[in-house]
Amino acid sequence: DIDRALSDRGRSDAKLVGAFFAEALPRPAAIVSSPARRARETAAIVSAGANWRATITIDDRLYGGGITDLLALLAESDADPIVVFGHEPVWSATVSVLVGGGEITMVTCAAACIDGEAESGGGTLRWMITPAALGGGPS
Repeated sequence: DIDRALSDRGRSDAKLVGAFFAEALPRPAAIVSSPARRARETAAIVSAGANWRATITIDDRLYGGGITDLLALLAESDADPIVVFGHEPVWSATVSVLVGGGEITMVTCAAACIDGEAESGGGTLRWMITPAALGGGPS
């Protein structure tokens, strides 16, 4: 599954999210992606659409890893802001942990902006956007 390519809808949704990020998010100091092909493709399309210049770094912990791995990656980074591309179900669970609970569902190509610390309850959800909210694929 690590070599599965991004679908046509995935490419279209990534372009929408990239255009949204160009207006909604300052340029990130760091961009990190899972080594999975579809995540790397999403990162590249979103970055191009947002006109970001940061190099995309690949981190193996983002493929097959869990919440602890993602939180460790975030805690280790001095980058602010940092944008990370990965997979479900880790993304939904991690966002839920960061904001202190509740059930948050990250659909494919959804994005969440969280301010705070990379620890349980250490973050505040500033916004979350799905491709469907931008006129893209179903959420």
